[in-house]
Amino acid sequence: MADLGSSHQLSLPAAPSRHRLIRWFFIALGSLLVGVGVLGIFLPLLPSTVFFLMAAGCYGKSSPAAYRWLTTNRFFGRHLRDYKEERGATMGAKVMSIGSLWAGIGLSEYFIDALWIRLALGLVAIAVTVHLVLLRTISR
Repeated sequence: MADLGSSHQLSLPAAPSRHRLIRWFFIALGSLLVGVGVLGIFLPLLPSTVFFLMAAGCYGKSSPAAYRWLTTNRFFGRHLRDYKEERGATMGAKVMSIGSLWAGIGLSEYFIDALWIRLALGLVAIAVTVHLVLLRTISR
């Protein structure tokens, strides 16, 4: 696992790419994923953590400074570190995630007529709920 030390940051997953075009591609993709992750904080159907984790991977391949910013960010850095280091999630985060997930899925089910889409959304909701319930609960 990564050494948190006093700076509370994760170690970089790999050395950044030597190719400038590839670095810029991963910085742009990581920034897009951070934007989607921020939207996921406010929109119930979008999970935020998975997008922040993917952004961390992109930043790890391109920019140590961007990676450090993401993993030490005061708004979501702690949640990202807890999840990535397999420590778990707080009960409040679990309840909020599961509640917003099912509210969003329920709203979507109301407006969608296609049975196969409704079944797929239900399966995704069940799988995410099971995953969140099985995550270790952190008490703070």
